[in-house]
Amino acid sequence: MFANQPKGLIPAALSNMGERFGYYIMNAVLVLFLCSKFGLKEETASIVYSCFYAGIYILSLVGGLIADKKQNYKGTIISGLIVMTAGYVILAFPIFAAAGESDTWILVLTCFALFMIAFGNGLFKGNLQAIVGQLYDNPRYAAQRDSGFQIFYVFINIGGLVAPFVAPLLRSWWLKVNGFIYNSQLPRLCHEFISNGTTSQNFMDEAVKAGADPAMLAQGGEAVGTFCTNYLDVFNAGIHYSFIASVVAMMISLVIFLANKKKFPTPAKKAASANAGYTAEEKATMAKEIKQRMYALFAVLGVVIFFWLAFHQNGQSLSLFARDFVNTDKIAPEIWQAVNPFFVIVLTPIIMWIFGALGKRGKQISTPRKIAYGMGIAATAYLFLAIFSGVMGYPSATDFRGMEVAQQATMKAGPWVLIATYFFLTVAELFISPLGLSFVSKVAPKHLLGLCQGLWLGATAVGNLFLWIGPLMYNKMPLWACWSVFLCMCLLAMGVMLGMVKWLEKVTK
Repeated sequence: MFANQPKGLIPAALSNMGERFGYYIMNAVLVLFLCSKFGLKEETASIVYSCFYAGIYILSLVGGLIADKKQNYKGTIISGLIVMTAGYVILAFPIFAAAGESDTWILVLTCFALFMIAFGNGLFKGNLQAIVGQLYDNPRYAAQRDSGFQIFYVFINIGGLVAPFVAPLLRSWWLKVNGFIYNSQLPRLCHEFISNGTTSQNFMDEAVKAGADPAMLAQGGEAVGTFCTNYLDVFNAGIHYSFIASVVAMMISLVIFLANKKKFPTPAKKAASANAGYTAEEKATMAKEIKQRMYALFAVLGVVIFFWLAFHQNGQSLSLFARDFVNTDKIAPEIWQAVNPFFVIVLTPIIMWIFGALGKRGKQISTPRKIAYGMGIAATAYLFLAIFSGVMGYPSATDFRGMEVAQQATMKAGPWVLIATYFFLTVAELFISPLGLSFVSKVAPKHLLGLCQGLWLGATAVGNLFLWIGPLMYNKMPLWACWSVFLCMCLLAMGVMLGMVKWLEKVTK
């Protein structure tokens, strides 16, 4: 697996792993945190999440342009790590509005911190991927490009595997210190009481589960309001404290990168010396080839937009599904996001072995064809969810939450449903994401490495801009119909990709 890989690969992967650990702590809880702290509706929180998530990838274009123009990928990466760290520091402070005061300014501050994280990520992410690609420009390692990016992707997901446990553990610990018990439904019910001053039987049941005194709840009015405010403040303070771990992870990532800086390539001088020897005819041929490569890149980018729109529902509608429709009494819904990186780590060596065995038999699958197959596997995940939801008769999430707690309990699915869904989505991801990075590094012109990696991330951004569609459908449509929309998206993307495969294979030879 690690044979014949360049020395800079593991340090780059470790640096990325630390950054991804810090990021996934925040990503695992962001939508639920915005709802619990500010009382935002899920659709509104999802729009904030979508804009933030899209910003990360859109700003990678800016980061790529900066690095390409200065030909200083390493310096741009270091700046990105520092800016991201500052954003996490802001999120780590548990600031709350006083009773009766507006918390709008705190929401604005939170969004500013998210912008800093997104901008820093834009400076960091695409340019680190460009450096990894540059490692394989050496003919000695060229044949290992796909496997190198798969290894790089495994390290990303090691950070993603551990991170989702951090925020729930710290939150539960802080609740326990203050005499409360974690309850995923109670923040929403507390905000409803603060807004309209009325309680429901569901509220009473969940509040008692969370440690409220039934006699105090019976007093109603101010006593219940005080309980709601205290529970929300403690609940959200625990999440704020989890961002301290993100700050530490970012600092570790920065130290690793600085310590191994000399192992990474500096392509500017090589490019300058190479260009000096080209004739006018050679330059014209090169310009034509670059144009063809860019056409191929944009064609693939247009297709993968639909994959990211479907796949990144793991932080939106799939997290909400885990909270509402899956029996997670003993496991916080955020933790289920660890299932995906767990499968990445376990399945990557298997998939690499399969690809390697096919290659030895002369049946090597091209990178564009692998991406097309990945789209079909993603469709399988949503086909499974659509069939399961139809058989179970799941209504929209809004209608489901309107049912009595006892009736909801009889309809909830077992955890195996999430495990099966994430299995299919992870296999699809392994066919698309690391191999997509490899594809971009292969077709990108040498003087536009950062920009082209930014374009790949930019396509992800476009998909992320529309992530809010998932929670909107989730709350308004029967679940089988919601999942069927994503099924159709993935099938359409697969069909288009298969139609372009022969052309893409020709361009990338």
